[in-house]
Amino acid sequence: MSHKKEGVCFTCTPEQEAALKKVIADLKDTDGALMPILQHAQEIFGYLPIEVQTMISNETGIPLEKIYGVTTFYSQFSLQPKGQYRVSVCLGTACYVKGSGEIFKKIEELLGITNGECTPDGKFSLDSCRCVGACGLAPVMMINDEVYGRLTVDDIPAILAKYE
Repeated sequence: MSHKKEGVCFTCTPEQEAALKKVIADLKDTDGALMPILQHAQEIFGYLPIEVQTMISNETGIPLEKIYGVTTFYSQFSLQPKGQYRVSVCLGTACYVKGSGEIFKKIEELLGITNGECTPDGKFSLDSCRCVGACGLAPVMMINDEVYGRLTVDDIPAILAKYE
């Protein structure tokens, strides 16, 4: 199944669809099944586009509006694909006071994307967060699990270049 939507083409392999249907079949009669189904679906697809939410609705009978409400309420769920390199900039108080807002703007400029988006080649995605627990290193960003601290705007091009 392939759907074109806002420049992003969602493609579902038969294996992914079968994996999702198995998860739903195993869990759908359990109380509170929606959260674990959504968590497994995100593991299978990497994110929860409307096409996946619709499949879950069709298979479980749970209204699409309810599924969408849950996916947009909980920050653990993403409606957009994530890049191979997930860039997350802390905009919490300690980091923001020390200039993380400018760092975020520089990354937006260099990658051509904004918060929650993924580059067209799928290499980078960009998100903001509120605290990574490294306030002593402010301002901080993470690329996947690697933490970069005491950043300046001038550090950003060289850091991103390491991942190109």
